[in-house]
Amino acid sequence: MSVAVREQKRSAWGGGYSPFKVEYGKLMMWFFLLSDSFTFGALLISYLTTRFATMGWPDPNKVFKSYPGASEFANAPLVFVSVMTFILIISSVTMVLAVQAGKEMNKKAVIKYTLFTIIGGLLFLSCQAWEWTHLYREGAWWGRNPFPNFDGSLSSPNFTNFFFTITGFHGFHVFSGVIINIVMLIMAFVMYSKKEDII
Repeated sequence: MSVAVREQKRSAWGGGYSPFKVEYGKLMMWFFLLSDSFTFGALLISYLTTRFATMGWPDPNKVFKSYPGASEFANAPLVFVSVMTFILIISSVTMVLAVQAGKEMNKKAVIKYTLFTIIGGLLFLSCQAWEWTHLYREGAWWGRNPFPNFDGSLSSPNFTNFFFTITGFHGFHVFSGVIINIVMLIMAFVMYSKKEDII
């Protein structure tokens, strides 16, 4: 005599397993990215609201016209800002290549691209340190704005307050990424061989 065993279907709400089969580390990374996006979003929305509510604003072509090694009369509008943006984009590409190499179990490529990403992050932070120092020497800081508006009138400190707050927060974000990548590089060098442990 055979006994039919009926398997009870588990409820998705019963607990005990991940409904999306997502690893803990990946889930926490998504939480971090979301919180980071919300913070940057809040800062940028605040900036845009203030920018459009303010009658005057400095001309960015006059504020960001210098670069390292240039004379004080240099006039290269937004060139250095473009270089910094290019460095960030390239280091994002090398990070994607490092992750892909990890999925392919290519330890050499993981080390190479993670190292390139770290160098890109350090280059960007060096550029930002130079930019902050340069602006500080020109008299710009939180609460101080030496740059006139487009029409030549006196400008409010809103521009410098937002500039130093948003770029400072972004600099901290890049610095954190560099530290995490250094840890990942050390781990790739000395320890792990399993695919999920590399990246």
